Amino acid sequence: MRFDEAYSGNVFIKSHPDFDESQVVLYGMPMDWTVSYRPGSRFGPARIREVSIGLEEYSAYLDRDLEDVLYFDAGDIPLPFGNPQKSIDIIEAFVDQIMDAGKFPLGMGGEHLVSWPVMKAVYKKYPDLAIIHMDAHTDLRESYEGEPLSHSTPIRKIAELIGPKNVYSFGIRSGMKEEFEWAKENGMHISKFDVLEPLKEILPTLAGRPVYVTIDIDVLDPAHAPGTGTVDCGGITSRELLASIHAIARSEVNVVGGDLVEVAPIYDPSEQTANTASKLIREMLLGWVK
Repeated sequence: MRFDEAYSGNVFIKSHPDFDESQVVLYGMPMDWTVSYRPGSRFGPARIREVSIGLEEYSAYLDRDLEDVLYFDAGDIPLPFGNPQKSIDIIEAFVDQIMDAGKFPLGMGGEHLVSWPVMKAVYKKYPDLAIIHMDAHTDLRESYEGEPLSHSTPIRKIAELIGPKNVYSFGIRSGMKEEFEWAKENGMHISKFDVLEPLKEILPTLAGRPVYVTIDIDVLDPAHAPGTGTVDCGGITSRELLASIHAIARSEVNVVGGDLVEVAPIYDPSEQTANTASKLIREMLLGWVK
């Protein structure tokens, strides 16, 4: 995919038209080929962009304006419907280009499997990479019903690549007993139910390290984000998630990329989920890009 001209569709508010001048590349990964419950997250990136027009450009939390960050919206990556392996390969090659250009990759999903090739691409540049993962689900299965390419497997895949001790999961409230046991046996950090307070304890230990942050929108309680494929009650509030993004922004970690996944607009006619996701993207842009 080329970056020599701006995306011709709807773009995230205040997107910069020039790739070369931009610090950040914002892009969509419209894939939901492996979901285990409700499909529809392939429409998430487009809707997040569309509702961004309702955002204020200024963040009262961070005292920064979208004018302060140059980001290029590259649009959605063209992915072959129903072919997860080829889609993963295309996403990895796409992010390789972003990394080679020295840009900050910020992705929008799409199911959570799309984060796997992105994290793999980022790891090539940062071999001491750590992962911060916020989610309702462990995503530590080796396979789902015999299929290793599943949205329930990306954290297991990256943990096996970079070492489980370099992966930190927060807000987890759902998963197989075997997944929790595997994490404990292999030294992976999992904080059940909460995000902000355990995250604050971990961040000082990651000071100076390159960190990739992946957020599944279902870390939020369905009351705050009903528009997702696998809803799970008992989640955190949108206020806590915003505070967690800001805690990372104010820490000494070196955020080198991130994503927000699993927004499925069709299940939320109020558009609360898409609007929340759009605001989260704004705060990620303003907080994590120095």
